[in-house]
Amino acid sequence: MAEALLISGGNVIDGTGAPPVANTSVLVEDGRITAMGAEAEERSAAAGATTIDATSKTVMPGLHDSHLHSTFDMVQSNDELFFHREPILAALVTAQNLKKVLRAGVTSFLDPDSVGGMGPRLREAIEAGVIEGPRMTAGCHALMTAIGGTAALSAPAGTLIPDEGRLGYIQIVNSVEEVVLWTRRHIKYGADWIKIHATGSLHDKVGEVTAWTFEELRASCDAAHELGVPVSAHCRNAQSIVDCAKAGVDLIWHASFLDEAGIEACLENGSAISPTFTFLANLADFGHKVGATPGMQDVFRGEIEATATNLRKAYDQGVLLISGTESGFVLTPYGEWHSREMEIFVEEMGLTPLEAITTATKNGAFCMKLEGELGTVEVGMLADLLVIDGDPSRDIKILGDKSRILEVISRGQRIDLDIPWPSHGNIPGWKVGNWAYDWLTWERARE
Repeated sequence: MAEALLISGGNVIDGTGAPPVANTSVLVEDGRITAMGAEAEERSAAAGATTIDATSKTVMPGLHDSHLHSTFDMVQSNDELFFHREPILAALVTAQNLKKVLRAGVTSFLDPDSVGGMGPRLREAIEAGVIEGPRMTAGCHALMTAIGGTAALSAPAGTLIPDEGRLGYIQIVNSVEEVVLWTRRHIKYGADWIKIHATGSLHDKVGEVTAWTFEELRASCDAAHELGVPVSAHCRNAQSIVDCAKAGVDLIWHASFLDEAGIEACLENGSAISPTFTFLANLADFGHKVGATPGMQDVFRGEIEATATNLRKAYDQGVLLISGTESGFVLTPYGEWHSREMEIFVEEMGLTPLEAITTATKNGAFCMKLEGELGTVEVGMLADLLVIDGDPSRDIKILGDKSRILEVISRGQRIDLDIPWPSHGNIPGWKVGNWAYDWLTWERARE
């Protein structure tokens, strides 16, 4: 039985968008919030609770990251992922990296695709206590056509993506029959989510092209939904958003160049959006610190600017907006940038800090399949909580400073933040130089 905890006298941001409530105590028992306010104080003695003094501090839900590639290990190229990530070693490295993620305040995440399709096995290891990490939902391999995703640009003439078969984190599907086959197999293997790469890159095209037929998209969604599993899709052009929403995709990644037709399709079909601006913004703002060219920086800044206005319209009209960071790359290393998406929502879309926090707390429950159980500070909810030095409802950037995270409570238990920050040395053959020559840490970005 987990130790009972009384988080005493904090200012509570509950994750619903409501203003903070001052001087409010929270009682945690057996992994759930069982009382708040005066009742929490009254019951704490009988519960034998350990007290955490949160006076003048902020108590809030743990963060959710809806797009975290836990097995990539600060990758800089798909060459690395396809040819230099042996699955057993990747799993061991992932176990270490997840400790960073948890200590940065992320208490739940969705990993949409993984090296060797190991995501469901990692989830099981976390749940069984074999490795320490946040709550996790997972996909297996990403489903791609031979046109591929953004990875197609990683080799001359887009030849890195194979014509068929499986490689790294991808499974190639080239027909409706293969789409249905691999959707069902991934569910058999334990996938919580199916991931589709709806767009891909061709060497003679600017931007990404739609890489799936509508029939293929609908086939995957129908097969998954028949078995009770939701579908997500990588969409980096306007038409793919429309097609995916109409086909039944539940969660759209990136939503690049979202237009009015895309907004309408998402509203009509109930598709949520996780834009993952963080990777783009880090490259645009700080990419020069790790070897990015000005041209690369300009391209990704333009993608944010072209998407943010209509994304705000979608949000105002009721499309569910969820925070996700694309962590796992050299530009988004583990434990460093999990709150930046909220900063971008405030700066580029005009959300209030409280609205932005909701996208990374309450709304994240959608990705975890725990709606009504996770993501808010309310009686009966699962006890994934943070104690923060400062008030992120006034300054959202506080959440990016790990020194301001005083307590992380995961599954009702305190995480030891005093242990040394996990790290590992060079692994032979693990890293293959492309353009980025160092990790973009939070501290380095501010040098």
